[in-house]
Amino acid sequence: MTVYIKPSKACGKISAPPSKSMAHRALICAALSNGSEVSNIALSDDITATVNALKVLGASVSLNGDKVTIGGISPQSIKKVIINAGESGSTLRFLIPLCMLSGADITFIGASRLFRRDLSVYEKIAKEQGIVFNLSDSSLHIKGVLRAGEYSVRGDISSQFVSGLMFALPLLEGDSFIKFDTPVESKPYIEMTVDMLKHFGIHIECKNDGYYIEGGQRYKNFDYTVEGDYSNAAFLDAFNLLDGSVEVGGLNPDSTQGDRIYKEYFKTLTSGGSYDLSDCPDLAPLLFALSAELVGAKFTGTARLKIKESDRASSMSEELSKFGAKVLVSENELEIKETKLHSPSVPLSSHNDHRVVMALSLLLSVYGGEIEGAEAVNKSYPGFFKDIKSLGIEVQIK
Repeated sequence: MTVYIKPSKACGKISAPPSKSMAHRALICAALSNGSEVSNIALSDDITATVNALKVLGASVSLNGDKVTIGGISPQSIKKVIINAGESGSTLRFLIPLCMLSGADITFIGASRLFRRDLSVYEKIAKEQGIVFNLSDSSLHIKGVLRAGEYSVRGDISSQFVSGLMFALPLLEGDSFIKFDTPVESKPYIEMTVDMLKHFGIHIECKNDGYYIEGGQRYKNFDYTVEGDYSNAAFLDAFNLLDGSVEVGGLNPDSTQGDRIYKEYFKTLTSGGSYDLSDCPDLAPLLFALSAELVGAKFTGTARLKIKESDRASSMSEELSKFGAKVLVSENELEIKETKLHSPSVPLSSHNDHRVVMALSLLLSVYGGEIEGAEAVNKSYPGFFKDIKSLGIEVQIK
């Protein structure tokens, strides 16, 4: 899908879309209960992948508008199945430990890039515990039983590994401890998981060097309403830095979502500075685009951007250069020089990355142009173009 955007300003009120991160977590917890309702769900590609995967694992699922009634998974009784995770890293990483509770023969399939994303933490655990872990370019095959105990995990790679273990380890009979070998990045995402588990009756204790998880716990029923998504709301709120006037509602001011930090970053972007993205990698494309249009900035903690839907530092550098931006990329740092931008003379590429599409759309609302592969937004925010059009951005879909 190619989207053409004309120079235009955004004005009006809009509600933030439901949080994809919260929805993944709520659906998994609810599926492990006897039956719970998760409401305010947006069936993006990633959330659909998780719902379908839970159904394959034995959950009873009923969809009614934006509500999902789900429950009934007993991990130890899971049979041999094939799970299609699509392009969703969250679906894959969150569900692998649960599947390891069963001892069943489980195969994950999905987009080829999905299996190029890091799975080393689980691979190491499988090797240590004698669990089959056969990874190819297009699938992952596992078979074996996860054991309680101490798990040493690097803190500088995806928090999704820790969250995945947190869903599974409380169901084992013995106690477990997740210990960090290096300083933790993306800790807010781990705290989101701890908070969600608490709603469903699972207690995890935070220690100085990790998390203590008592065994023998069981998920209780709990009806949960998914709160607004700070990650995607940031793209709507960003129009206010581009002479727009947009009021974004539906956000929980007490949320544990790490990307709520965007509001603090927006306060200083107009004067440049340095920003650490270690805890908020999903904001990177947006902050790169805004700083290119404003006065430039320096960003640290960018090494992990290589393991997202695209290599986000490289992808955004390539696309911003089409606007005339000067971007310097190094191993764990990206700097954008203050430069006057111009309309791109060639189409922009999505790099099959939903957040790259949304970030570039902001700049096109100033300069005009087109993005090829814009359907990538369906991964997390399928209503994005409809929503910005309602705010007055002139969007044409080809």
